[in-house]
Amino acid sequence: MDIEPLNCLLPQGKDKVALMILNQPICSMECMKILWQKAVIKVCVDGGANHLHDLTGSERERFIPDFISGDLDSASPTVLEFYKNKGSDVIHTPDQDYTDFTKSAQLLLGKLQEKNEQVDVIVTIGGLGGRFDQIMASLETLCHVQTADTPPIVVIQQTSLVCLLLPGSHTLRVNTGIEKGWCGLIPIDGSCDHVTTSGLKWNLADQRLQFGVLVSTSNALDGSAVVHVTTDGPLLWTMGLKNAV
Repeated sequence: MDIEPLNCLLPQGKDKVALMILNQPICSMECMKILWQKAVIKVCVDGGANHLHDLTGSERERFIPDFISGDLDSASPTVLEFYKNKGSDVIHTPDQDYTDFTKSAQLLLGKLQEKNEQVDVIVTIGGLGGRFDQIMASLETLCHVQTADTPPIVVIQQTSLVCLLLPGSHTLRVNTGIEKGWCGLIPIDGSCDHVTTSGLKWNLADQRLQFGVLVSTSNALDGSAVVHVTTDGPLLWTMGLKNAV
């Protein structure tokens, strides 16, 4: 995978995105405007519709999602009615075996396929704050949805970003100027027995990452603008942003 994790937040970035808004507070209207302009499809996940509605205020008629989905136990009926009247599809997905994030991401991928639409990255706003069990559920969604055939999925909230690196070799371009500098590599599914990196302050050389053995938290970018990661197991890449999203 070759990815520029933060390019989606740059006004001059050329990437096309699919945008998902989860049920978490959104800090930056400026970032939302940038992402909305780049997005070929926009999705609110249940109560994410409330946060979009609140954030956009007097401009909200310019920010109408393509669809809102989930078990709809968090979205305000008034907000749902507003967006439905403006043309948003409201899709009830009651299956409790999967999170609303997982179900909505699967719907999103299906709609991209139906439209034969290609995007460079799926950007998810929210999912890294609040209850710890829900944070873990957000990370598990990446394991359900991210495959070699899907676009990279990045999850951003406040000043943190995560994405899932599947087994193989990855190039992460980290020279946008909005990187905060800290980063980490976290084994998400047991042991990663062979991990090699370059571009970090503390690089790994064919090392094993596993909870109870070694986890590369509180690492840092070395300023070389490109990070290379080779892994034999799924790894979460996480990094910092200078400004909250």
